[in-house]
Amino acid sequence: MKNIFKKELMRVFSDKKMIFSLFILPAIVMIGVYSLMGTMMNKLESDIEEHVSVTYVQNAPEDFKALAAQVGYDTAAEIKYVASDASAEEIQQIKDDILNGDVDLFVVFDKEFLSKAQAYQNAGDPIPSVKLAYNSTMNYSTAARSMFNAMVLDVYETNLLQNRFGNLDLLTVFNSEDELIINEDKANGAMLASMLPYFIIMMLFAGAMGLCVDAIAGEKERGTMATMLLSPVKRSSIVFGKLFGLSILSALSSVVYAASMIVAMPMMMGDMGMGEISFSVLQIVELLGIMVSLVLFNVCILCLISVFAKNSKEASAYVTPVYMVVIVLGMLTMFNVGGTAPSTPSYAIPIYGSSLAIQAVASNELTLAQFGLSVAGNIICVLVMVVAITKVFNNEKIMMNA
Repeated sequence: MKNIFKKELMRVFSDKKMIFSLFILPAIVMIGVYSLMGTMMNKLESDIEEHVSVTYVQNAPEDFKALAAQVGYDTAAEIKYVASDASAEEIQQIKDDILNGDVDLFVVFDKEFLSKAQAYQNAGDPIPSVKLAYNSTMNYSTAARSMFNAMVLDVYETNLLQNRFGNLDLLTVFNSEDELIINEDKANGAMLASMLPYFIIMMLFAGAMGLCVDAIAGEKERGTMATMLLSPVKRSSIVFGKLFGLSILSALSSVVYAASMIVAMPMMMGDMGMGEISFSVLQIVELLGIMVSLVLFNVCILCLISVFAKNSKEASAYVTPVYMVVIVLGMLTMFNVGGTAPSTPSYAIPIYGSSLAIQAVASNELTLAQFGLSVAGNIICVLVMVVAITKVFNNEKIMMNA
């Protein structure tokens, strides 16, 4: 068992390419990807803020230009006025430009908008309307609509109501005040909690996949497995030697992933202008504990699948649907942030329970019982699979590809 354990470690640590792909490349990719995501999101927000929207206005009321100058909208946007008698072709061209992204907003006031608003007296009198044409798939267009509503229409409505009623306090029946009661750590970690489980579950499985497939199916394909099986060594020793070796390698890889996450995710959130995120020592320990149990589970299930395959290609085909299931289980928690809390026993479900636990770690809400169940659920399955792998190793027909 000791010799096989050493063999598995030497297989990786004697190969510079394996060392790079397992322990260096993941850190580079994780930090690089998350930093890029944060930078791109920050750049997108800045770009929208700096963009001068192009707004077309038709049937502008007499006081519109004065209002636009008063609130500063004439400098925040490029306003182009459309004649009231503009042809259908001109109107359609503006809408086509909005669709193409050349124009951000088209505002159409009813004809005689101001006189209709001022003449309103009784129920049933005509109420003028304002139509805003924009493209919801374009960030600039959506931002232009929001800015026009906030800077122009809201102020314009207040001014017209002021002229109609004089004292607007007469329209106020009561005041409503909000008192925000919030856990700052949970608020800052909300987005992190939605993304972290998915990435960790997916990457840990992907990291162990290549190692385990090659260590079992790859050796069967190369004939080295048959040599080991024919030697005077207990099959259980071969199983435990391989599982320990693969688990150590995958665990070291998981530490790299965890460290990269701890460094990269707060950087990304900071670049996106969100609250500061930091991990306490307890959160780091919890995260590592969950990840180690996940690594053991991944190693065992991958080895159990690979042992039935005749070669690496066949093993990869068997593993792929399992990988899809693992990804789905990791994604389920993305839709549970801030929703109904999952039941405590659900933390014992392999993979899914770990995903829930990682989410709770990110929002700083993980209890000792939840942590224990998530780890125990994985470990129990590991023990069952170890027994199954050992039994399969004693089956000559399967192991010799007969």
